Amino acid sequence: MDASEWKQTNQLRQAHEKKPLFHLKTFLSKAGPGRTIVFVPGKQILFEQGKRGNAVFYILAGAVKLTVDAQGKESTIALLGPGTFAGKECIASPRPRSTASARALTNCTILRIERKEMLHVIQHEKTFAAFFLDYLLARISRYQEVIMDQLLNSSEKRLARALLSLANFGNGGKAEAVVPKIHQEELAGIVGTTRARISFFMNRFRKLGFVAYKGQSSITIRTAKLSGFVMA
Repeated sequence: MDASEWKQTNQLRQAHEKKPLFHLKTFLSKAGPGRTIVFVPGKQILFEQGKRGNAVFYILAGAVKLTVDAQGKESTIALLGPGTFAGKECIASPRPRSTASARALTNCTILRIERKEMLHVIQHEKTFAAFFLDYLLARISRYQEVIMDQLLNSSEKRLARALLSLANFGNGGKAEAVVPKIHQEELAGIVGTTRARISFFMNRFRKLGFVAYKGQSSITIRTAKLSGFVMA
């Protein structure tokens, strides 16, 4: 090894030694280079279908609804809770367009990650890349379940799956989760039924111990019990 090669190797070694350790939990919970924590009031739009996407949104608290609009008709495609990402498609191409619209259903706390920063951590941090890949695979599985729900299951089980999705069950979710209370009109639109049916099902879930109301603003979802009902 000549002097120039030794110098280059030594510089690479020093750069590696100076690189700070990557902490996934810290990255997703605190502001830093290329990412900010923002408060989003209920009903505010995060991004709109067809508009240029330049950030990914990681939900820390609250609930977000994803919708698509075709010929003036709006359809809900997902209900997102804490621990989920919105706007992922912005990293798919150099000039990405949002394929859906995202709106806060409740007051939300969200980590906004700039597209450039998101691409950087995916490319350079193996821990994050593995975590994000697992997340994407789980979401694909979830979307397949949604399609099966629409084709095969009753509106009661579709409601149960929507509540499990809000609690983030099966993707880092806990056995019991406290989530913001969603208006029954919103749940009816997501499930594809009437508000009266949602009210009936929610009362039944409460009596069966699947859910419990905590005041006027939140609800406890007992995910293990509710999941058992869905799988039965």
